Amino acid sequence: MAVLSDLEPKEVFKYFEEISMIPRGSHNTSGISAYLYKFALDNGFKARQDEMGNVVVFVPAAAGYEEKKPVILQGHMDMVCEKASDSKHDFMHDPLDLRVMDDEIFAGGTTLGGDDGIALAYAMAAATDKELKHPALELVFTVDEEIGMEGAVFLDTSDLKAGYMLNIDTEEEGEIVTSSAGGLNAVMSVPVKYKKMSGEEYKIVISGLKGGHSGTEIDRYHANAIIIMGRLLHFLRTKELDFYVSGLDGGLMNNAIPRDAESNILLSKEDMDRFEGLIGEFEATIKNEYRANENNIMIYCDHKGTVEKEVLHKKHQERVIFLLNTVPDGVQRMSQEEATKGLVETSLNNGIMRLTEKEFYLNASVRSSISSAKQALSDKLKYLTETIGGRYEASGDYPAWEFNDDSYLLKKTVEVFKSQYGYEPKVVGIHAGIECGIFFDKMPGLDIISIGPEMDGVHTPQEKLHIGSVKRTWELIRGILEDL
Repeated sequence: MAVLSDLEPKEVFKYFEEISMIPRGSHNTSGISAYLYKFALDNGFKARQDEMGNVVVFVPAAAGYEEKKPVILQGHMDMVCEKASDSKHDFMHDPLDLRVMDDEIFAGGTTLGGDDGIALAYAMAAATDKELKHPALELVFTVDEEIGMEGAVFLDTSDLKAGYMLNIDTEEEGEIVTSSAGGLNAVMSVPVKYKKMSGEEYKIVISGLKGGHSGTEIDRYHANAIIIMGRLLHFLRTKELDFYVSGLDGGLMNNAIPRDAESNILLSKEDMDRFEGLIGEFEATIKNEYRANENNIMIYCDHKGTVEKEVLHKKHQERVIFLLNTVPDGVQRMSQEEATKGLVETSLNNGIMRLTEKEFYLNASVRSSISSAKQALSDKLKYLTETIGGRYEASGDYPAWEFNDDSYLLKKTVEVFKSQYGYEPKVVGIHAGIECGIFFDKMPGLDIISIGPEMDGVHTPQEKLHIGSVKRTWELIRGILEDL
């Protein structure tokens, strides 16, 4: 039974529900790519699908609009796959468990993928709406946006003729986004060696953090579970507790502020009571520090029994703890430009931590609206990592999208918005990296804005999409296309 079949606009929610049945985490987009390509062919549209899975669909103009500049409707296929700690959901194979309550759509125990499934649904609905008056449309659906905009970077734009681009990848109704930060993916890896030891094993768990989008919510100063785990291990060192790390794990995506982290350690039976007391002391310290913006932090330990297992050599353990305690994280600098006061200029989110048989690594998302500041922060990470004998790799570098104060598309969108809503929209820049910067760089002169319906808790299992906002934004998109 369709969950969203009674919601308006029907076609938008029909496509959104179909999209939600297809697993589409980053690097798992072959199914959604095939679905979109089939949609184009089934409706008689010219289309192409490249080797990465990007899909471009060419929709003819409505009668009377043939001479108007084509418009790109753009969004990405992949979603951030985060789930609650008790969820059994398999993002590789399972459809999302869509649910509706009052004016909200959410998924049971997982992220919803409104970022950016709703963009695909809007574009498909516009392409098949027989009553909509519009110029020729170029639907551009990209893969792997959430892990460095890899699809957009790879995309060949040589056959795109559009003069305007409407990116649908923002989460604040009433805002028109006109600029965004550039960024890159940073991986810091440190080689490690193990030795076999016997002792009392404990699993340390940090959970209950709010998390959030590492671009749009980095200035909310939510706690980072990976960084807190590093602090905890260092705290135990300062108390001269003799312990050995056998496991470290935290985070799922480099652009999501990590909500959970775990560590396995070994220590002597004589130190058990003191260790458990230190965990309680540290939890109280962290709860006090974050009392203004975190309300559910949990730090606890679970005794696993007496074991013999591989643990890190002390020298390698020290390097790991050093990196976790010295790596920058969070907001690095706020913008000093008058037009962007209050906007984050440069930031870093350490989103993934893993300890393997051969290495410890951190995967971070670096963002800045100033390219030189982005490079300087990347250089700092490289210097830090290599100083302790590690290896640093930067990839997925994408440019910032600069504000265009002469945008015809912005002017028209403001006019349509005011006529529909009765008040002025906010015209803003954002710290999050969106694909507009890549298209701006690849297609000089392309006039771009970004809009979207209201969403909450993006990149967390609390993600919600507001139904009424979806309908109003649909009418805004229709109005923009007809006005152009």
